[in-house]
Amino acid sequence: MQPNTTRPIVIQGAHVVTMDAGRAEYRRGHVVVEGNRIVAVGAGEPRGYADATLVDGTGCVLTPGLVNTHHHLYQWITRGLAVDHTLFEWLTTLYPVWGGIDADAVHVAAKGALAHLVRTGCTTSTDHHYVVPRDGGDVFGAEIAAAADVGVRFHPCRGSMDLGASAGGLPPDHVVEDLDTILVESQRAVERWHDPSFGSMLRIALAPCSPFSVSTELLKQSAVLARDLGVRLHTHLAETLDEQDFCMERFGCNPVQYMESLDWTGPDVWYAHAVHLDDRDIGVLAASGTGAAHCPTSNARLGAGIARAADLYAAGVPLGLGVDGAASNESCCMLEEAHHAALFARARSGPRAMTVRQSLELATVGGARVLGRENEIGSLEVGKLADLALWRIDTLAHAGITDPVAALVLGSPPPLELLLIDGREVVRRDEVRTVDETAVAAEVAAAHDALVAKAG
Repeated sequence: MQPNTTRPIVIQGAHVVTMDAGRAEYRRGHVVVEGNRIVAVGAGEPRGYADATLVDGTGCVLTPGLVNTHHHLYQWITRGLAVDHTLFEWLTTLYPVWGGIDADAVHVAAKGALAHLVRTGCTTSTDHHYVVPRDGGDVFGAEIAAAADVGVRFHPCRGSMDLGASAGGLPPDHVVEDLDTILVESQRAVERWHDPSFGSMLRIALAPCSPFSVSTELLKQSAVLARDLGVRLHTHLAETLDEQDFCMERFGCNPVQYMESLDWTGPDVWYAHAVHLDDRDIGVLAASGTGAAHCPTSNARLGAGIARAADLYAAGVPLGLGVDGAASNESCCMLEEAHHAALFARARSGPRAMTVRQSLELATVGGARVLGRENEIGSLEVGKLADLALWRIDTLAHAGITDPVAALVLGSPPPLELLLIDGREVVRRDEVRTVDETAVAAEVAAAHDALVAKAG
């Protein structure tokens, strides 16, 4: 099936998981798409669409497209390095490699990472790009171009670091920027690219990297600038105990208390990781509407700990999932994050800590809420954007699993029969249709080899 803006698309016969407010499901249901909108959802077969393009969903489960709330796309060409390191060891090993990236390398990395993400059901992805080498060219524009190539709904975060090693920070000096440059370039990025309209394919956020790589002044002024421009704020927070020790030593408080003091809480803010939180911290996030991107695979890969996702969810914190950087999560599979979210919550707090439907909620409408787009994406409802994933669960790996949602979340990732983003076919029968996967893989391998060689 090719994209067709003149004929409706009818998907029928699938188990439809709407993720609407009532969490309705239809054992043999349908969804109808016209243009980039969902126009009908329900049980059985729809009436009045004789001229529609028909997609047979028999043997499949249909869900909203998955929403990735934290990533570092440029790392797709630096996977497999420092695989047994702590976070700080991993960063100090990889910063010299990342310091060699340029716009061409970022475009290749982002295209490869996003092409893989859509194959795992992702229809909306953020990115947190904070490495801006002085002679690297337009690295931010390069990833935006890659997202357009793949056809993904994109929320890139203009990241920044101004606290290099000589000033007591972690990154080397040649990959940090000065405060004035960061603020000018952040504003320029928003003015050039940010589209706040309903159905937008591109929205920008401001994202100083972390408490141990940016100055207090950068955090303060970024918050003021973001609110003046009407965009969201994002940063890493409370990922490791090392970070907690850093904040206690440097600022005399824990990471959440530090961010509170800088006006970095509220419904326009979301933190990546939020692993090491106490009850008070969780209460602050819940009361202020501050969101969190839970990244279970990366946190486990780096040995950072297991976030209190079930407690965050129970407290009403806006909570989504993120694959995090490709160099700390070599698989970068959105469905795997839902799988691990459920398992890790149970490993921490028992078998009822998180249900399979709750973990799928985090991957869909939960992520949409974190990004402030729950009225547009994240569920299959009339009037919402046509971002949806059709998963085949009648193959050997999943046939006979009683509950289709359990098959999806607890089973191995199933074949992706169809992925629509903004009503456009991006994946069909487990193959990306917008870019040549084989060619992109070759470009990624070459870019990886060149970057590693450049770093010596």
